Amino acid sequence: MRTPHYAPLLSLVALCAFEPQAQGYELYNENDGGTVLNAELWAGFGWFGSSENYLGDPQREPGSMRWQEGFAKYGLSGTTDQIAAGSIYGGFSMISTGSWGDGDAGALTAGNERETAVEEAYLGWKSADLIPALGTDGVDFSFGRQIVTVDGFLITDDGFAPGNAFNPIEGVADGRFNRGGAFYLGPRLAFGNTAVLKLGGTQGLHGSLIWLKSDNPGQSKTEVAAATVDYTTPIGSIGSTYVRGLDVEERYVFGDRGERKGMDIYSIRGQGNAGIENADFAFEVARQEKRSGSQRAMFFDAGYTFADVKWQPTVSYRYTRYSEGWDFLFQGGFRKRYQGEVAVNYAGSVTSNMQINDVLLSVMPTDKLTLNAMAFDYHQLSRRGEQDFSAREVDFFLDWMVTDNITLSPLVGFYKPEKWLGNGGNQSGSASTNTYFQLIAWVSF
Repeated sequence: MRTPHYAPLLSLVALCAFEPQAQGYELYNENDGGTVLNAELWAGFGWFGSSENYLGDPQREPGSMRWQEGFAKYGLSGTTDQIAAGSIYGGFSMISTGSWGDGDAGALTAGNERETAVEEAYLGWKSADLIPALGTDGVDFSFGRQIVTVDGFLITDDGFAPGNAFNPIEGVADGRFNRGGAFYLGPRLAFGNTAVLKLGGTQGLHGSLIWLKSDNPGQSKTEVAAATVDYTTPIGSIGSTYVRGLDVEERYVFGDRGERKGMDIYSIRGQGNAGIENADFAFEVARQEKRSGSQRAMFFDAGYTFADVKWQPTVSYRYTRYSEGWDFLFQGGFRKRYQGEVAVNYAGSVTSNMQINDVLLSVMPTDKLTLNAMAFDYHQLSRRGEQDFSAREVDFFLDWMVTDNITLSPLVGFYKPEKWLGNGGNQSGSASTNTYFQLIAWVSF
């Protein structure tokens, strides 16, 4: 069985970020915002092409693939402070997803996936000024199906969305891991069941207690508990995360996923400008304790925006390193900053046994147009009989807000692996440069 690979990962710092989200259409507003009900729509459709594929099957033809992905998320959200103390908020949404064409170049979708299901269904309570020592809304408790994100790279969301072609268990091809397509777009972000308690607001000393139960077969329906503590000032924050693996569903266990039960993860992280105007820094150092031993991962990111220069160019550098048996856990989807396009999504696992250097250049000719270029160097730390995913990649992409509700995001990338399927790599046919393109249209109301 070849090493499986995963959806767009590692949402670290929002330097070049574009994250289209539902803005909300106000249906009801009473008492000047005391009670508000919004209708929300977020949708996307993408056209994708790759001149090479990573199917990992010598019997399949090497060469180009073309496919499409789409989704629509639609629902209601609201809040009210017309109660005895604090305010109540909540939301409910459905999501429809699909993939068409050849299926993706990494053999996760077959192009025949379609699914409509509940995405979010959650309720929450905020304390307002009920507990002055904790500040305004110093207690925030929510539960249900919702998106949960922790600063750093351990828990971003539950966005991994394989399809019918994803068969990580030897001899299993029954579609049990199918999540309805739209693998690259990855819009199924909510965890199946959650309980989240946040204390202390967002400034000074604050923290959280979290319980998550994924209903994602591609995540082996992992259940975890987590705790965070942070200290935030105007120039940045420093914090720590602890994650305890509680359980997995054996029917969906593959690779080392069985070790998630009983796994402990500890991390120290930070982000901010360190008092340097227009600068941006972030880091995290994490350690996993599993039955098979200790694993480590870390990243460091530094960027600067030339705010007084025409087009406000941003330059940043990021270094990332994962040890050989690192478990990527819930490192997320299409948000903030990528670890690459072809390498992360299709060409192999870059979230273990890998060292990555990448550089970003971003400029804004107008407030509605952002141009970006990124270069990546992937160096596999150890072969030890595994496939070698060492490679280089360059991506050029832009985000153009055509209207307040429609954004276009075209991209072209060039990926050059050191190895191919015939000599220890994963690219079919040869180790020649793969030309990859995509065009995504985002709609939000």
